[in-house]
Amino acid sequence: MRTQFAVLGEIEARVDGRPVDLGHLRQRSVLAALLVDANHTVSIDRLGDRIWGDRPPQRWRPTLYSYISRLRQALELASGDEVRIRREPSGYQLASVTSAVDLHRFRDLVAQARHTQDDDRAAALLDQALHLWRGPAFSTLDTPWFTTLRETLHHKRFTAELDRNDIALRHGHHAHVLADLTTHAAAHPLDERLVGQLMLALHHSGRPADALRHYQHTRRTLAEELGIDPGLPLQQLHQRILAADASLAVPVRASTEPSSPVPRQLLAPPALFTGRDEELGQLTKSLADGPDGTVAITVICGPGGVGKSWLAAQWANRNTQRFPDGQLYINLYGFDPSTPPLPSRVALRGFLEALGVARDRVPTDLGAQSALYRSLLADRRMLILLDDVRDAEQVRPLLPGSPSCTVLITSRNRLSALMASHGARLLPLNVLSSAEAHALLVGRLGAERTSTEPEAVATLVEHCAGLPLALGIVAARAAMHPDFQLAVLAEELVRAADRLTALDPGDLTVNVRAVFAASHRALTPSAGCLFSFLGLAQGPDLGLAAAASLAGLPPAQTRVLLTELEGAHILRQHRPGRYRMHDLVRLYAAELADGIPSEEAVSAQVRLLDHYLHSAFAANLLLDGPYTPFRPEPEAPATGSCPITPDDTAAALRWFHDEHDCLLAAQSQAAALGRHRVVWQLAWTLISYHLGGHRLQEYVTVWQAALAAAEYDGDNPTAKTLAHWRLGFASVMRQKRRS
Repeated sequence: MRTQFAVLGEIEARVDGRPVDLGHLRQRSVLAALLVDANHTVSIDRLGDRIWGDRPPQRWRPTLYSYISRLRQALELASGDEVRIRREPSGYQLASVTSAVDLHRFRDLVAQARHTQDDDRAAALLDQALHLWRGPAFSTLDTPWFTTLRETLHHKRFTAELDRNDIALRHGHHAHVLADLTTHAAAHPLDERLVGQLMLALHHSGRPADALRHYQHTRRTLAEELGIDPGLPLQQLHQRILAADASLAVPVRASTEPSSPVPRQLLAPPALFTGRDEELGQLTKSLADGPDGTVAITVICGPGGVGKSWLAAQWANRNTQRFPDGQLYINLYGFDPSTPPLPSRVALRGFLEALGVARDRVPTDLGAQSALYRSLLADRRMLILLDDVRDAEQVRPLLPGSPSCTVLITSRNRLSALMASHGARLLPLNVLSSAEAHALLVGRLGAERTSTEPEAVATLVEHCAGLPLALGIVAARAAMHPDFQLAVLAEELVRAADRLTALDPGDLTVNVRAVFAASHRALTPSAGCLFSFLGLAQGPDLGLAAAASLAGLPPAQTRVLLTELEGAHILRQHRPGRYRMHDLVRLYAAELADGIPSEEAVSAQVRLLDHYLHSAFAANLLLDGPYTPFRPEPEAPATGSCPITPDDTAAALRWFHDEHDCLLAAQSQAAALGRHRVVWQLAWTLISYHLGGHRLQEYVTVWQAALAAAEYDGDNPTAKTLAHWRLGFASVMRQKRRS
């Protein structure tokens, strides 16, 4: 068995790679206190001081004995006799090989590096030593003894890093350490050795002016903070850079390093790309007219399957000549149905290797990686295409700092945080027009085949609803069976229940249902739940109060969730306060709604119907005219329903204009649920609106539904009242014919 102990970060013990349960934090601190002096006896009093400082518990000795007993059992159970905690006359001793403790291994490696004359060996030893660190030493332990020891060890680590920098600079590897030096110098502005290293790296990188500026900044900081001037070595380095001293030339070894590669990582442009001329022009303008001194960043956003990646790839391949220093591309799998989002660290490592950084030279810290990445891109004219981004946090470390670079991002989210912090521009992408969708099918299937079945092609275009992914799947299925009639495929799409299944080619990455499911999974639980409930609504769109009623939530909370759904491009606010889903997204929402428990689903629909009934009742009272022979009294709205009351007649008319189609859908939904009283009461609320000359063609449909519902409802309008409705309609129609 091989036991390893770690204290340079979280306190851990592993046997053959398997973690050992060391108990709670205070118990682990006992192990850490013994590991620091492995193979040496630590007295009981000294252990107590290390673990509790000047605030030990009242019975700290029995407590300490208990901790040691548990640790001994855990270690012996895991490692046998390899590691033992021994009781000595004056205290306790942890008997183990010192190389098994990362702290002692770090000290030994640094000592070996300082005693060798071989720079390559010294660099390798220092790299091994520094890679042992996983975070702050003795993480989370805060007694005075551990705090003091932590500061001492961090200073030793810092010194080892400076030793490693000296070796790199002696051999011309300034490009590899410049980013780390910049980061560390910002954190340690008074360390003159570090300042000298950064100045030398800047000078070797052809940036002597920056090196001199950093010296002046350091001189002012030292004067303000400590009241002293820089030491003699730093002053001499400043003078040598100022005089362009030839002895400061880049070491010869650096000239043997291979030149930086020019990455060409773009994917091939999409075949038979159709339309999007306006969007391509907007991209060119937005990426060319960025604010001076800043990186031009454009975010192409839209729902899954709308063609964001196709548009980005098409523009990038058309404009490669604008980026002579290369193009970087990566798919970040932000919403991939089969692959988890790619961590920024992994993406950044790939970019650094593409830019010529050796794998063993890539920093382990994400901040250092990002700083090196920005240094390598400085003054280069490059395109960075970041595809399928989950959120702003995933992409921030991948943004260059040089205005010579251009960044193109695709995402289902709007990434508003990038707009605020980096001035990113937004290019929302909508579905294709009918003409563009038709052209796409003609391009994929050929003019001869599509011209022979124009009606089937029109049906395919209609039921794919302009979604490029759906059109591509339909075209692929048709191309696989060139002898099949398109009408067969069109018939499958006409059936709403089978439409998403018909758009399943068997591959998750190009499966419409899987694409929508990935967007759904990326939502917060509350927004995901609201999306499911939206599948219960049957109207063409939905207002805020209606959505709140459906979900049984306050309008303010519902607005936040709708904003999230809108930001994820699951629905669109096509007018202020009114939300609409793409037809295929609506079908997926309906599938999700099928999974809602029936009692919950019925309650939600009742809340929505009560919203429409009571809001329409209030609006009709403002329009009530001579054609309304009686006034019913609706039952109180269900708990959670949010009816509204228009302010005046004009507002009531606007409300009826906005909600008319939703009211007709609500009437049908009420009939399907057996809420017959709601059916004829909704009809009553529309009398004055219809007979006032608005949407008269629907009047017959509404009162016929009311007549049918009246047969089932014991408390219904009389036949005479219904006859008045019919006569009123006939009278108005005669007046319209005369006029």
